[in-house]
Amino acid sequence: MDRRSFFKKAGTASAGAVAATALAAPAIAQENPKIAWRMTSSFPKSLDTIYGGAEDIAKHVAAATDGNFTIQPFAAGEIVPGLQAVDAVAAGTVEAAHTTSYYFVGKDPTYAIGTAIPFGLNSRLTNAWFYEGNGNTLMNEFYATQGMYALPAGNTGAQMGGWFRKEINTLDDLKGVKMRIAGLAGRVMEKVGVIPQQIAGGDIYPALEKGTIDAAEFVGPYDDLKLGFHKVAKYYYYPGWWEGGPTVHAFFNLEKWSGLPKHYQAALSDACAYANTNMLAKYDTKNPTALKQLVAEGATLRPFSQEIMEACFQAATGIYSEISGTNQYFKKIYDDQTAFKRDAYLWMQLSEYTFDTFMMIQQRAGKL
Repeated sequence: MDRRSFFKKAGTASAGAVAATALAAPAIAQENPKIAWRMTSSFPKSLDTIYGGAEDIAKHVAAATDGNFTIQPFAAGEIVPGLQAVDAVAAGTVEAAHTTSYYFVGKDPTYAIGTAIPFGLNSRLTNAWFYEGNGNTLMNEFYATQGMYALPAGNTGAQMGGWFRKEINTLDDLKGVKMRIAGLAGRVMEKVGVIPQQIAGGDIYPALEKGTIDAAEFVGPYDDLKLGFHKVAKYYYYPGWWEGGPTVHAFFNLEKWSGLPKHYQAALSDACAYANTNMLAKYDTKNPTALKQLVAEGATLRPFSQEIMEACFQAATGIYSEISGTNQYFKKIYDDQTAFKRDAYLWMQLSEYTFDTFMMIQQRAGKL
């Protein structure tokens, strides 16, 4: 090849490379568009573990997309009040929310199943139902009718049964008690004489302090210690049978979710899965220390009596039957979860329960 021919061909190749590079840049930008979302939370920043789920989502989405897809979390009240989070998502005021589905049971009782229903699933089985069972599919069929798509993005584990200003030994002791309690649990408690109150987390302490309410449930030792409930209500009951494994969801405006590039949807799904796992790990780590501190500062631990548990279980079963008679979405999802629960607890009682019980006996004996 002569010198002139070589440089002519080299020049042509170089020009082609430049052109390819120029064409590639807009193509890459089109595949990885700059998208900025806002996510409103139903929780204050002071509750770092549960509010932190929204922060986990934002960090992981940004990292997975090289900062091209960003989500900015906002605490309850910064954009809308905590109990209006899904309204803001459905209306398009914000693209996303980090909240508990059962806060919105007043719109439709089906919302309750998305978080937890009384005597439902524990945290492990909740995740199993959502991820490997029909949970995500069925709940999103319902959420689509509300203009939203949602993914599990947090779990607290089994919660405590709440703070009471007086001892609760019998069913009669519950009559007339004004209690902050969310979701279908309020309806169950109403059946046994409690007067349920729906109050946002940040408003519980003043309501207890002023005597506006007589009792309140929120989450568990770590969050409850931060909120100082033990200073205004001495008796701390367990278990929170209405929240055996409650899920915190990330809700997305359905149109906005559908408009995301597929790899952005994947990044967001993975970020929510991380937030879901990480929140539970944090609570399991922080709750034991917080519980010891609460007791040291005067909290008195009390179990709900078998009489109360049985009465509430029966009341819950009756309520589910009533709702199923008039609400097709609730019935379809509840029946599916119940079938899953029946088999799952058959397995759990065999090995998991036996192992945990043995280890708890060793702990009580001081052998661990």
